[in-house]
Amino acid sequence: MSTLEDLKTAVISGKRKDVKTIVPELLEAGEDPVNLLEEALIPAMGIVGERFKNNDIFVPEMLVSARAMKEAMKIIEPKLLEAGVKPKYKALIGTVEGDLHDIGKNLVATMWKGAGFDVIDLGVNVTPDKFVESIAEHQPDIVGLSALLTTTMPAMRETVTAIREAGHASVKILIGGAPITQTYANEIGADGYSRDAASAVEAAKEALAS
Repeated sequence: MSTLEDLKTAVISGKRKDVKTIVPELLEAGEDPVNLLEEALIPAMGIVGERFKNNDIFVPEMLVSARAMKEAMKIIEPKLLEAGVKPKYKALIGTVEGDLHDIGKNLVATMWKGAGFDVIDLGVNVTPDKFVESIAEHQPDIVGLSALLTTTMPAMRETVTAIREAGHASVKILIGGAPITQTYANEIGADGYSRDAASAVEAAKEALAS
C-alpha cells in the first residue's frame, strides 16, 4: 500500500507514472484529498524549489517534478471541488505581449498550484488589454507577468500601467523573468518580483500580505 511519503518522493523524483498510480490508490483507501495536497504535494514542491535555489538541481529536473505534480493535480482537483474546498488565493499569469517564452511562466504556475493557488494561465504574447479583461472576469488576488526578452520589458510596464488605470488597485502584481530586477519592479509599480520559479510562492505570499 502506497503512503503519502511515497507520493512526495514520486513528485520530487518526477516519476509521473508512479504518481498516476499512487494518487488513485490513496484516494481509494480513503485518504483525504486535502491531505494529499498539504502533506505530500506542497511539501514536495517546496523541497524541489529549495534544491533549485541551492543549485542542487536545474531547470530540466524542476520541469520533470512539475510535470509529475501536474499529473497529481489533474486527479486531485476534481476531488477538492467535490468536497467544496476552495483555494485561498486565485492567481492569473501570462507572458507579456511580444514574448513567446513560457518555460519560466509554466514553472511558476505549477509552483503556485502546488502551493494551493487557483491558477488561470493566459499563455504567451498576452496584451495589456487581455490582462485587464481577464482580471475583470476572474477577480484574481494576484497577477504574474513574465518576460524573457529585454525588448518586451516595455510591454510589462504598459501592462502594469493598464491594470492600474483600469481601476484594479487591489490586485497584486508580481513580475519575473531573466532580465527583470527588483529595481525594475519598483520602477514600474509592481508589488513584487521573483528572480526564479522557486522563489515565486514566497514572493506571491509576501505581496499578498503587504
